[in-house]
Amino acid sequence: MKRFKKLAGNMQVAGISVLLLLAFSCTKKYEEINTDQNSVAIIGPAELPFLFSKAQSIGTNSQWNYQVAQNLFADQYAQYFACTATYFPSDRLFIRQDWVGAAFRPMYTDVMPQLQSIFENTDPGSAEYALANIWWVYVFHKVTDYWGPIPYFSAGQPGVSVPYDSQDKIYDDFLKRLSDAITVLKGKTGETPYGSYDLVYGGNVAKWIKFGSTLRLRLAMRMSKVDPARAKTEAEAAVADGVMTTSPDDDALIARSTKGDDGNGLSIMSDWNEFRMSASMESVLKGYDDPRMPVYFSPAKNTGTYEGLRNGLTAAQLESNPNKPDNNSHVGKRWSSPAFGGDGTHLETPQNIMPTAEAYFLRAEGALLGWNMNGTAKELYEAGIANSLKQWGVTDNAVITAYTNSTATPVAPNDFLSSPALTNIPVKFGTDPNVQKEQIATQKWLALFPDGMEGWADYRRSRVLKLYPVANSENSDITNTTTQWIRRIPFLDSEKETNGEEVEKAIGLLGGEDKVTTPLWWDKN
Repeated sequence: MKRFKKLAGNMQVAGISVLLLLAFSCTKKYEEINTDQNSVAIIGPAELPFLFSKAQSIGTNSQWNYQVAQNLFADQYAQYFACTATYFPSDRLFIRQDWVGAAFRPMYTDVMPQLQSIFENTDPGSAEYALANIWWVYVFHKVTDYWGPIPYFSAGQPGVSVPYDSQDKIYDDFLKRLSDAITVLKGKTGETPYGSYDLVYGGNVAKWIKFGSTLRLRLAMRMSKVDPARAKTEAEAAVADGVMTTSPDDDALIARSTKGDDGNGLSIMSDWNEFRMSASMESVLKGYDDPRMPVYFSPAKNTGTYEGLRNGLTAAQLESNPNKPDNNSHVGKRWSSPAFGGDGTHLETPQNIMPTAEAYFLRAEGALLGWNMNGTAKELYEAGIANSLKQWGVTDNAVITAYTNSTATPVAPNDFLSSPALTNIPVKFGTDPNVQKEQIATQKWLALFPDGMEGWADYRRSRVLKLYPVANSENSDITNTTTQWIRRIPFLDSEKETNGEEVEKAIGLLGGEDKVTTPLWWDKN
């Protein structure tokens, strides 16, 4: 918690417009003042791999930012975890602006400059340029999916203010970048751009083609309700180009290390002992007797069983005996120090970016929509389950087959609030299309763990996955948690203070008020 308070204090900084103003202000001695005599004055080929590594590291919510950018918001909204610390109101839907800015500012100050430098110093037809383009989309699709309109097309350019752009135009640019990048990479399969400095695939172009195509498929599905024709075209093109197919070989994970203070963000948080398994995860994992449960979580210290708790409990409820941290399940050993059952290598556990299983579940849903996904919904659904289990070390085909054909259903978690079973669907693929949609959404939710940013985005996009209503709301815009939920993050106060005129224009792009209940462009629920 001391580290958290220090970070929160350091994050009281100016908005993007002020950062850009400081970067480009003119003085009579500008060149003299702004030249570091010990720095590299010209960026050349030797520097590009370092720029790409930094963009990858920061762009995945590295280190301390992981908690305040992701865990206290998206991870709770996706209900992968619930907070046990009484001093975190975000689980009760209150938006701490000084925390959530960690999902915004670093992407502009520490990721964008690196990628723009690569664009400026490489040929658009090079593999290095293509990889930077794919990573650009990966990073900024998470930013726009938090806020909606964001500074985009003019960000990084000199100026005293930065305009925001609408999400539909940003998505259009995303899809064009991905298409262009994949086209380039198809002719570069013999190259290894960035080599070992590529922290995800080590410069393996074939795997980057699959990753870029799967990202394109993800974005296509995201816009399937707002622009179904474009979504179908993009999704089918992505599958034709070749998406992820084999776990664990194709799984996108970023290397983490204790060197350079770059450990796994979730692992860093686990020692702080401030979050546990959610009741939603307990209901589903227990009910399905899911073989991933002992990987995702550890048995509760006091009971020896897997236990979760509802999201949004009040301070008094959290302090009651059933909700004490040691009565609920800590995150699994791979993310834990020896104090919580790990082997001491938890900080170097690779951080999840995108699983192969997601590609199959996206294709399964596409097949239900009548898209050409090279397989039936049932075949793709079952392949998604198999690949997710394999990702987490479950390789016994008999176990995989038994799980895939299981008719078991989620159970009541027997928690403090006497919650019922989350839903009544089995794992075995059903015959009713509505059941099939929920099964795909549920298994996809399980496969995306622990990526709450994508889990929350997919929940908002489809609203097919069932989650428990948050127990208590401390957000004045949400008065009934059974009918209302967090649909976006409001624009940052720091941006309103320093880039206010543009933020006012951005509110007009939302199509509603600057509130958590205003849906994003692709959210048509």
